[in-house]
Amino acid sequence: MPIYAYKCSACDHEQDVLQKMSDPVLTVCPACNQSTYVKQVTAAGFQLKGDGWYVTDFRDGPKSNSAPSGGSSD
Repeated sequence: MPIYAYKCSACDHEQDVLQKMSDPVLTVCPACNQSTYVKQVTAAGFQLKGDGWYVTDFRDGPKSNSAPSGGSSD
């Protein structure tokens, strides 16, 4: 379920709310009970890079492809 940021324009109360996409938009502020509660526009919590990899994947750069050398097999 997505998390939506809400802010009241009357009392400046801010809150993040976990809601289903099908849930109705909240309009009444839980702090002051005014009908001035609005959903805020926020940035996505992730970034896509290149061919669909997340920007946080492989953060340390490419790793060596060489397998660790094993001992002799008996």
